[in-house]
Amino acid sequence: MRIKKLETFCDPYVGFVRVTSDSGAVGWGQLSTYNADITAQIFHRQVAPWALGADALDIDSLITLIPEREHKFPGTYLCRAMAGLDTALWDLRGKVEGKPVVELLGGTPGKLRAYASSMRRDISAEDEAQRLLRLRDTYGFDAFKFRVGRECGHDVDEWPGRTEQIVPAVRRALGDKVSLLVDGNSGFSPKRAIEVGGLLQDYGIEHFEEPCPYWELEQTRQVTEALSLDVTGGEQDCDLSTWRRMIEMRAVDVVQPDVLYLGGISRSLKVAAMAAKAGLPCTPHSANLSLVTLFTMHFLKAIPNAGKYLELSIEGLDYYPWQDGLFVESPYTVEDGHVTVSEAPGWGIEVSPQWLERSTYQVSEVNS
Repeated sequence: MRIKKLETFCDPYVGFVRVTSDSGAVGWGQLSTYNADITAQIFHRQVAPWALGADALDIDSLITLIPEREHKFPGTYLCRAMAGLDTALWDLRGKVEGKPVVELLGGTPGKLRAYASSMRRDISAEDEAQRLLRLRDTYGFDAFKFRVGRECGHDVDEWPGRTEQIVPAVRRALGDKVSLLVDGNSGFSPKRAIEVGGLLQDYGIEHFEEPCPYWELEQTRQVTEALSLDVTGGEQDCDLSTWRRMIEMRAVDVVQPDVLYLGGISRSLKVAAMAAKAGLPCTPHSANLSLVTLFTMHFLKAIPNAGKYLELSIEGLDYYPWQDGLFVESPYTVEDGHVTVSEAPGWGIEVSPQWLERSTYQVSEVNS
């Protein structure tokens, strides 16, 4: 079964990929979000030429080949483009075999605990605490993540004192029975991160994400070594050699690959395997309600070192208006703090025909 045609449907935020084989089998995947229209150009210029005519079911070999053929262009855009191919091929294979992707990966469908993940810093401590409390009472979440510091903030808070305000405010509002996580988004020096980490430990926070500039692994390791709570990271990293180094040096306690930033399921499995060998859990980054979270759901239900929960964004159309109308039916129904990986073949979703009609279309195909 050979890849015959590759199509993209994009706007600046989201890009879907449709792969068609010479047998007529079809699969749907997604380029990484954000600047997806640029990623689509990379896809057709630097991914499609190597994929057309290749074996549609030998996903790992193809995803290994492309970075070698494009070795002069390492980095995030190539990986974001390869993710569209990888995820579409997994969907195609699932539909051919009549199985959900999770089963192809060795796992089983079913329920998965989620944590309610806030993306906002433009919100007061009290308003954030009340927002999370409503989510607990409405959907049964028992784990929540919120933001501290400022993104790449060089120790400057979003506004003075916000970090010291929000940590106790959220704990008081939600009580001691829920799990709390925070994200620093590369905001702190090691010294300040360790100070903040002490505050987090005092309030029983269990997860401190990306405390220092993510590219400074030695800085993150200083924080990991100084604190008893889990220091986590890796969402931005798309180079497997960087992942190898991060894990070998124990820079973090929990690894957080992003399936789409990293290049798809196949490459994410390699990172999860490295982490498993080192005894580290894997709690991927999945910070919006495009397909990245569904891909992560299947992934988490299959790997042996899955972390305790799935990241599930709580932001709606007021924050992410581009999420509107992506799917015929949302795969993200929450019941008692859990989402469900279905038994439907492939990813088990249908992209909205109305959304596709509004998108920018491009095609690459085998010349007949």
